[in-house]
Amino acid sequence: MNHVLAADPTLADFGKDPLWITIIKAVLLFVFLMLGVLFGVWFERKLISRMQNRYGPNRAGKFGLLQSVADGLKMGLKEDLFPRTVDKMLYLLAPVIMVVPAFLAFSIVPIGPVVNLFGVQTPLQLVDLPVAVLFMLAMGAISVYGVVLAGWSSRSPYALLGGLRSAAQVVSYEIAMGLSFVGVFLFAGTLSTSEIVKAQEQTWYAVLLIPSFLVYVVCMFGEAARIPFDLPEGEGELVGGFQTEYSSSLKFALIMMGEYLHTFTASGIAVTLFLGGWRAPWPISLWEGANQGWWPVLWFFIKFVLTFCFIVWVRASLPRVRYDQLMSLGWKVLIPVNLAWILIVAAVRNVVVNKDYSMLSIGLGVVIVIGAIAIWLRFDTVNQRRREAKKAQVEAEFEELTSEPAAGGFPVPPLDLPHYHGVQHKEIPSGTN
Repeated sequence: MNHVLAADPTLADFGKDPLWITIIKAVLLFVFLMLGVLFGVWFERKLISRMQNRYGPNRAGKFGLLQSVADGLKMGLKEDLFPRTVDKMLYLLAPVIMVVPAFLAFSIVPIGPVVNLFGVQTPLQLVDLPVAVLFMLAMGAISVYGVVLAGWSSRSPYALLGGLRSAAQVVSYEIAMGLSFVGVFLFAGTLSTSEIVKAQEQTWYAVLLIPSFLVYVVCMFGEAARIPFDLPEGEGELVGGFQTEYSSSLKFALIMMGEYLHTFTASGIAVTLFLGGWRAPWPISLWEGANQGWWPVLWFFIKFVLTFCFIVWVRASLPRVRYDQLMSLGWKVLIPVNLAWILIVAAVRNVVVNKDYSMLSIGLGVVIVIGAIAIWLRFDTVNQRRREAKKAQVEAEFEELTSEPAAGGFPVPPLDLPHYHGVQHKEIPSGTN
């Protein structure tokens, strides 16, 4: 029995640690995330540089490893400016609200099984709850208050619009992200992250529930506000979005840290819910001791880094989308697809678990598939009509401008004005420059 518990922690293994072990695990998690932010920035800059045939940071320290440390010290020591009209309390509190929930959200991510830590058998996870995944979603939603308050307290139109954008974006993508987890809950039978990892002992949910995984990947970028969905920071139209009035000081450093911590949390949740968590991938899993002791920490770290590399790769490859495209994708595509997929998963799960092969379940699945296809075709038809109408409108405007240059509010000055005709030009004597 002890051997099983050593490999597969459950909810029963939590809440039994001495206080000093809990403090040590919290400090180790904090150090891991802080070092992750420092070297994550360096790693992202290096990886993007290699993708663009550049070197990236290469001056501060060996391979530029101290560049992020230097940037952090620089921002911490810069003069802290306050715009005259800001609400000072909320202006200072907003970056903290962005950072603290991000730390708390990562506390439910299992990094390894039960191990011997200073003579105490403890799971490598700070805390687990019967509704751990909902706790993560709640922390992600709370951090949006920091963005909204940062925009509102700055008393700047650009910052306010960035905060409102972020609120609308998170509302739409929180719904789609939560729905993408429902298939995992149906198959795992729990919302506990440690037990979800245990349920993936045979097959990862990224393979078993690939539509849920793909939807989550898209929502992951929208939730973390990373390219191509970093609309709250739209430099082209909002200067800097919600952080326009924050100077390059410690407050700005906290905002950047919050953004990276959300990216880490999104990566950790992807690994936990869909990529088997700390479990070794095949064929390493064939080794009997692969999922015991401290080895699972290595497997989790490799999956975590590869997921982060994918996020960086997307940033280096895709441009920023328009805001209407972002909202249309969330409400018109991801949420309907999620709802149809949940009904299919529920019907299949009912057949597999309850052995209920009634025509009702099978018919429900067929109706859902046909309905999903019909919705997709309808959207495609509507979009095609819109494209054709837009093309016809552009052609009509072009024809109008061609026939009448003054049409459209851009008049062309007439060419018979005095300064075009009757101007006497002096002849330049030959031999002069």
